[in-house]
Amino acid sequence: MLKGQVKALVGFACASAALLFAPPQAGAQDRADPFAFAGTPWQLGGFVFVTPKFEGAKSYEALGFPFVAPAGFGQGASAIDIRGADDIRFRLIQNNGFEAGPLAGWRFGRDQDDAARLAGLGDIDGGLVVGAYAGYRVGPWFLSASYHHQVTGDDDTGGLVRLAIDHTWRLTPTAKLVTSVGTAYASSDYMQTYFGVTAAQSAASVAGLPQFDPSAGFKDVSVGATATIELDPRWTLYLTGRYSRLIGDAADSPVIETENGFFGGAGLSYKFDLVR
Repeated sequence: MLKGQVKALVGFACASAALLFAPPQAGAQDRADPFAFAGTPWQLGGFVFVTPKFEGAKSYEALGFPFVAPAGFGQGASAIDIRGADDIRFRLIQNNGFEAGPLAGWRFGRDQDDAARLAGLGDIDGGLVVGAYAGYRVGPWFLSASYHHQVTGDDDTGGLVRLAIDHTWRLTPTAKLVTSVGTAYASSDYMQTYFGVTAAQSAASVAGLPQFDPSAGFKDVSVGATATIELDPRWTLYLTGRYSRLIGDAADSPVIETENGFFGGAGLSYKFDLVR
């Protein structure tokens, strides 16, 4: 668990640092403070979550990370949207329901000691992820597509395209629920890295895994929900959960232990103002 916590802290330290240099919302700048740091509400807090040790794992680990970001990202009022470890979005374009911008984050790797069947396959290094997203809002609905590519560590792990449909439910003036359904399309490099078994890996596999060469394609479908609750003007509580199911070649891979994956987490943040 300690090793996983270190990975999470490293990844989200990079993400939080990126947030500090993200562009502010339109209208928030002035000549004396071009980056709108002073006098702008910010949020400082942390998340804890439980997630599978790797895609297709039966075992889970608890991770935690701190964050700092412009206030409002949990209420849809900020130019920043944190959707996951490898999916921190920066909205640069917004016009008549359409929005788009770059994204960044961290992709966790996989260790061969995470499960008995992985022994001999070697480790997969995590790394910084960059990409972009675009989406369209119609009332409470938001349809989006995003691309995520790892650029450090094992940078030949390939890319992912995620498609999602979100619906926002305003439960009370201080609480909202966002439900979502989505899927992910993985490149051949990604599929080979995380679900494939090369001839050399098969020969070295302690569990005797057969060679497996997956093709590019849709790797999973998922449903999830995230609740944002403003406890008072300063404190905000976040609760999130997601279920995903591997499909296609990912589900047929000899590397996985189960097709089902669950994710759950909670976070708390404190809003503060930077003094001029």
